[in-house]
Amino acid sequence: MEARPISRVDGVRKMGAEVTRLGRFVRGRRFDRNPLRRPTDRIETVVLAVLVIAFLAGAPLAALAAGGWVHATVQRTQRAEQASRFPAQALVLKVDTLSSPGSFVDDGLARWRAPDGRVVTSLVPVPSGATVGQRIPLWTDRAGTPTTAPLSGPQVTGQTLLGGAIGVLAVAGLVPLAGELARLVLSRRRMAAWAADWRATAPRWTTRR
Repeated sequence: MEARPISRVDGVRKMGAEVTRLGRFVRGRRFDRNPLRRPTDRIETVVLAVLVIAFLAGAPLAALAAGGWVHATVQRTQRAEQASRFPAQALVLKVDTLSSPGSFVDDGLARWRAPDGRVVTSLVPVPSGATVGQRIPLWTDRAGTPTTAPLSGPQVTGQTLLGGAIGVLAVAGLVPLAGELARLVLSRRRMAAWAADWRATAPRWTTRR
C-alpha cells in the first residue's frame, strides 16, 4: 500500500494542532481570575518565568565566565609552550616510503641542531614526497627532541569560543532540569490537594446502601 503524500491541507492541520497546543500551554500558565486555577498553577507560572529570565541572563554570563577561564588557561599553556619549544630546520637523510603507504607523511631519518648546539639525528615524520637533502621545519624541546608546535593564536581563539559554547550548553541543560524538578514538586502538591478535595467532596456525591 502506497504512502499517501502529505498535502497542504494536512500541513495546515498539523500547524493548527501545534498552535492549539501552544495556546493551551500559554492559557494554562497565565495570570487571571480563573477560579479553577490553583496556587500551584500560579507558582508554576512564576517558576517558568524565572527560569526563562535565568537562561536569558545566565547564558551570556556563563559564556563569558567559561570562555574567560578557558582563554586564561590556554594562554598560560601557550606561553609555556612558546618558552620551551624551539623551531629547527631538519636535513632529511633517508626516507622510508614503505612505512606508511597511502599516508600524507612518511618516516624519515633526519638531522638537526638542538637549542644547546648539539647535533641530533633521529627518525621523524617527513612530508610525503620529501627527498634526501631536503630541509623540513621542525619543533623541538630544549633537549632537541621533536615535539609539536606551540599553540597558535587561532587555536587559542577556537578553544576560547568552544569554552563559551560549553558554558551556554551547561546553562541550557541546567535550566530545563530545574524546571522539571519544580514541575514534579508542584505536581505532587497539586495531586495531594486534589486528593484532599476529593476526600471532602466524595461523601456528598455518593450514597450509602
